[in-house]
Amino acid sequence: MKKYVLFFTVGLAWAACTRVPITGRSQLNLVPESTMQSMALQQYQSFLSENKVVPQTSSKDAEMVKRVGQRIAAAVTKYMNEHGMSKEAASYKWEFNLVDSKEVNAWCMPGGKVVVYTGLLPVTQNETALACVMGHEIAHAIARHGNERMSQGLIAQGIQMAGAVALNQNPTAVNLFNQAFGAGSNVALLAYSRKDELEADHLGIIFMAMAGYSPQEAIPFWQRMSKMGSSGQKPPELLSTHPSDATRIAQLEKLMPEAMKYYTPATTK
Repeated sequence: MKKYVLFFTVGLAWAACTRVPITGRSQLNLVPESTMQSMALQQYQSFLSENKVVPQTSSKDAEMVKRVGQRIAAAVTKYMNEHGMSKEAASYKWEFNLVDSKEVNAWCMPGGKVVVYTGLLPVTQNETALACVMGHEIAHAIARHGNERMSQGLIAQGIQMAGAVALNQNPTAVNLFNQAFGAGSNVALLAYSRKDELEADHLGIIFMAMAGYSPQEAIPFWQRMSKMGSSGQKPPELLSTHPSDATRIAQLEKLMPEAMKYYTPATTK
């Protein structure tokens, strides 16, 4: 019996194996993306109802968040359409909101629901650095890092759960999603692994470059963030699970020639 379970497990894992765009890394995504997006939408709408959203019609900052997000989303969609991922691209229903909070943070839920906190803007200081952060967070969603982490949890709990038709109503699966995306907290931050963070850095600077933002701005931005994390104060939420400053900066410098190949300057405000 155990042998058959093993064969089923291996077979299902093989069938659910996908590759991350750009890096080509093989990963395991057991949860249908439509299910991830449905569960994320519920969390996103709940978050917006419980927090103060800055109106885009009366705030230049909120307008900037939307502008940056739309430019990156357009570039990502174009890339996906050109690389055989048009179906996946069409499933994203992009939204960009600025939320009034002192937290130095931002995130992107599966399906393209993006939130930036006002506390981040004094650190980004300019639109290009904001594009660095938003590109990074959007990269997590495009790379399906949340699905990958939840899939790992499903395997630990029992591989047969991955085939559940109503996975979003399965208490154990819902609990895994809540653990992954910080549901029930004001942060709603996915505690990604450092490997995922470095991969998001990689995709993120390419996405911002595709959108016409200089990827070179990523290095001074993360240097500013590192100073905040080493000042003796509580590290920003955005740094909570990130790689060491030296590791991050070294990788960004190594990847910069690749990112610059995607960069065509565009007019920014």
